[in-house]
Amino acid sequence: MGGGPLAADKKGTTGMRPSTMNEIFYDPYDVELNSNPYPLFRRLREEAPLSYNEQHDFYALSRYSDAQQALHDHRALSSARGNILELIKANLPVPQGMFLMEDPPRHDVYRKVLSRMFTPRKMREIEATARNLCARSLDPLVGADGFDLIANLGDEMPMRVICALLGIPDEMQPALRDLSDSHVNTEAGGTMQSASSGYETGQMFAEYVDWRAEHPSDDIVTEMLANEFTDTDGAVRRLTRDELLVCIVQIAFAGTETTTRLIGWAGKVLAEHPDQRRELVNDRSLIAGAVEELMRFEPPAPHIGRYVTRDLEYYGHRVPAGSTMLLIVGAANRDHRQFPPDGDVFDIHRKAGSHLGFGVGVHYCLGAALARMEGRVAINEVLNRFPEWDIDTTNAKMVTTSTVRGWQTLPVVVR
Repeated sequence: MGGGPLAADKKGTTGMRPSTMNEIFYDPYDVELNSNPYPLFRRLREEAPLSYNEQHDFYALSRYSDAQQALHDHRALSSARGNILELIKANLPVPQGMFLMEDPPRHDVYRKVLSRMFTPRKMREIEATARNLCARSLDPLVGADGFDLIANLGDEMPMRVICALLGIPDEMQPALRDLSDSHVNTEAGGTMQSASSGYETGQMFAEYVDWRAEHPSDDIVTEMLANEFTDTDGAVRRLTRDELLVCIVQIAFAGTETTTRLIGWAGKVLAEHPDQRRELVNDRSLIAGAVEELMRFEPPAPHIGRYVTRDLEYYGHRVPAGSTMLLIVGAANRDHRQFPPDGDVFDIHRKAGSHLGFGVGVHYCLGAALARMEGRVAINEVLNRFPEWDIDTTNAKMVTTSTVRGWQTLPVVVR
């Protein structure tokens, strides 16, 4: 990268900002770009691995090695203001228990409490539930000419699985889905509709939590009510009611959104690669690897935000403390340096386990095992009933959001 004009930083001093950082940059609010950002991502990796969006005032890293290292460095690149661009800019107070917006050691305390809820045993137990929910959604569609993979499966199975884990009753589930959608959706070309929608406090679960405290059962909420843990000050205690509500809403939201988008991308990408889809039909042992490759090739979260706590330097250029940094996972996951010979090629035989689709480091996705299981089960159950399909691209519609990338409607035509 060459030299460029002087630009004032947040401290009022000046620093060199290379011309390519202004000429080539990522705009997460550009709906047309987000329909296929990968040509730009390739240019960013090769021409401007550190870029700057002047309009929205953030830096971005696009190479795998940089993003992977940055995700490990929670001291210089903090999650304490959130991991979404709008939240970092808003600098809102962080509710107690919002572990996704915490750095160690506080983050580690909450994560340790919640990690008990996603054990291999629990994942094995809930797999039968996921499979039954897929059957309930897909069996009525057998014999039809087509259906909407999101409305009929992607929106339903992940939500009902996480609700089964949490013990959330059926009548609350549609409200949970609506809140999840409203939290991530944006107006086309605009920023998040609300950075503080009531989602963060989990108040929609308050009455349920109070009821569950009086009526314990075999679910995660009951366990969280009873579990004791050691806080950062050494005190042994349980989660407060407010902390519990915040933890529940994070689990409920994260436990549905990623898998919904993963199911959509499975339908789209496998339709575009029918030879590889036929391999999966004939050899189901390949499905687990296909899920990893899907998370690499089309990660539901295309970028992760961090707050810069101290001056950093990349490629000879300074990123001042107080800046916002986006780690473009969608670009990093296709970096040929990590995924040779060409990261833009989808290959279910690729060893893609090192992808950043679930993050890495202390904030590695707590529900990754759940998402993997649900993705594997969903693909398997779809292939059992519909081994061949195409996408009705005319009527397919992507979500308009800056935080996740995936399909709002995805009509499939059964062959």
